Amino acid sequence: MTFWIWAIGLAAAASLLAEMACRWWVRHRSGYYVWPPGKRLEVRLDRNVFPDGERSVRFDVNADGERGGDVPSPDGLYRILATGGSATECYALDQPTTWPGALEGLLRAPDKLRALGARRVHVGNIGRSYIGSAELDLVLERVLPQYRRLDAIVIMVGAGDVVQWLEEGAPPSLPPARIPAARIFSRHPEQRFGWKPSQLALIEVGRRLRRSLLRPREVEERAGAWYATARRMRAEAKEMRTTVPDPAVMVDRFEHYFRLALSRAKGHAERVIVARQPWFEKDYTAAEAAQFWHAGLGKAWKGPITVYYSLEVVNRLMGLVDSRAATVAVECGVEQIDLQSLVTPGLEHYYDHTHFTPAGAAVVAEALVAALTRETGRRAAREPSYTSTRVASASSMPRR
Repeated sequence: MTFWIWAIGLAAAASLLAEMACRWWVRHRSGYYVWPPGKRLEVRLDRNVFPDGERSVRFDVNADGERGGDVPSPDGLYRILATGGSATECYALDQPTTWPGALEGLLRAPDKLRALGARRVHVGNIGRSYIGSAELDLVLERVLPQYRRLDAIVIMVGAGDVVQWLEEGAPPSLPPARIPAARIFSRHPEQRFGWKPSQLALIEVGRRLRRSLLRPREVEERAGAWYATARRMRAEAKEMRTTVPDPAVMVDRFEHYFRLALSRAKGHAERVIVARQPWFEKDYTAAEAAQFWHAGLGKAWKGPITVYYSLEVVNRLMGLVDSRAATVAVECGVEQIDLQSLVTPGLEHYYDHTHFTPAGAAVVAEALVAALTRETGRRAAREPSYTSTRVASASSMPRR
């Protein structure tokens, strides 16, 4: 009997020691990753929502936590990091047809590699849905120290700031951002643990090892099905607001964090390019307007929502953010591309207000190839790469 008591005691002590060791390792030896390294996901789009969507959508994450392929040998490598919100993530597009994936494919051409002075190229994508300028600044603060110096960082952000402000009811003031790591990082050292089996660090480390070593393929069925409900809620809104309070509070907050993000990016890359966030703006047909679901008072994927802001309001806010992004890019001495003048406003290039089809993503990729391989683009531009076609001021916005 004494033997079994000692055996059980030793086993319990060993388990406790292993648990504490795993907690220490997670806290002090693991890093911040927007996407969990080794993740392999097959996204099967809901055919009712995406009748023309790609049949196979792969979402594969490499060992560095980037949506993208494995990183080649650093010898002769030109490495690019793409970051920003959902328009960078390109969740509903297959990996090669996202704009970061298409950019990598185009830059692999021999003449493009010669222009870059490289033998190979890698584009890693750490864009994530719902990221605004404040979240982007935190991502870069935590993630960039884990990289050696990059050749280029491409940033596309802006829509998240507008959407978040409207979701909160366009408040007249915004507090400083306090963003928990779990909100934007799939893996991070701030993870909390408990004593239930599912909360143990031993289980978490086991999950990480399994994903990194075995790389199991996960499948998400009927992805994006919630879009149908979200679009219907907007179409049946009980109230459509056509004015907002002075948006300067939102635009100024965007500038504050965007400026910080650009400063961080410049400290870790030879080149920083702002791919200014484009959006679908025109005189909409009924079929086009039916694709939109943004700009509700509340989160569309949680619902229900009965109050929305008009597309005219959203478009004016996007114009304000775009204009401020252009100004900040010039003042920070980084290159920029006005994508609003390049991506055609229509269902060929957008499947909703701010998200690209494969054809729209290809336009973005081609514009970035031109910027990256242009000899004059090797120096930080003092003027915008293209002239903005939509410049607005906060004072032009209607108020309540």
